[in-house]
Amino acid sequence: MSLAVNQHYGDKYNHTQCWVISHEAGSKVRGHLLADLWDLFFTCSGDGLALPKVQCPNHPDAMLVEDYRAGDMICPECGLVVGDRVIDVGSEWRTFTNEKATKDPSRVGDAQNPLLNGGDLTTMISKGTGAASFDEFGNSKYQNRRTMSSSDRAMLNAFKEITTMADRINLPRNIIDRTNNLFKQVYEQKSLKGRANDAIASACLYIACRQEGVPRTFKEICAVSRISKKEIGRCFKLILKALETSVDLITTGDFMSRFCSNLGLPKQVQMAATYIARKAVEQDLVPGRSPISVAAAAIYMASQASAEKKTQKEIGDIAGVADVTIRQSYRLIYPRAADLFPPDFKFDTPVDKLPQL
Repeated sequence: MSLAVNQHYGDKYNHTQCWVISHEAGSKVRGHLLADLWDLFFTCSGDGLALPKVQCPNHPDAMLVEDYRAGDMICPECGLVVGDRVIDVGSEWRTFTNEKATKDPSRVGDAQNPLLNGGDLTTMISKGTGAASFDEFGNSKYQNRRTMSSSDRAMLNAFKEITTMADRINLPRNIIDRTNNLFKQVYEQKSLKGRANDAIASACLYIACRQEGVPRTFKEICAVSRISKKEIGRCFKLILKALETSVDLITTGDFMSRFCSNLGLPKQVQMAATYIARKAVEQDLVPGRSPISVAAAAIYMASQASAEKKTQKEIGDIAGVADVTIRQSYRLIYPRAADLFPPDFKFDTPVDKLPQL
């Protein structure tokens, strides 16, 4: 150990006491003074000081055990406490208020949000409730505008709106994350300047659903947002052009399981409706018809042939299509109904007794 190191670290460690855990009593007893205690923490090579290294002098290769409650680093071989007052870098879960049931006791801040500029470096001030939070004119003393940029504030509001819309139609977290990423890309490109952020967020949610393989109709997105179907459709086309991306074409099978589940139809009817819709598309019986209307017509035909019969209005309310739309698609596939049903389907109503609309 060089003299320079002794002068710099001597006062700090020469008078430090080490604790030893007694194996017989199982408790801590005060150990003797170690004049060269820094040898436990530092290793030297010549006149240069190496990086700090915490190790046991008797068992340098042993993996030390940290006692988080006491803040000690303990050697598992001999029980020597080689470091004390270790700072715990984890979350602090203590709370000093009476609102334990409603407030988060963690006082280390939120998780980092990579979608916002600055991430976890910004400060969010909650709305004050006491008299000390307001001045003599009733204005709030603390404002978030000083700690958050306008772009971050706009994106944060859009993310909240996206989460609210997704929760209303029970969409999983991965779709919310994809929607947030799409909105961030569009917002930073400023390619849809002049369009409402709510309309862009709704269109991004529609695109994310289709990209994740769980498409939703425009009417379903429109029902959970405050934007018209026409405006969402316009933003949808502009976003695809701006991001130079594409989405897979929707098919009748994308909606069949969800529609049948909401109608309470059994598995056999769902499989039959899926088979009917696929055969109708393959035989080109419904040219120019949307997959949603074809799926609704197939569900109506399969349900009428089974014991679980559903009306056009019931199916239309779930699928989001009008009764007349279901009838028009049904008339196109009815002449070939005998060829559209799967071979193993158990008819409750024969094909020739199906309703002729």
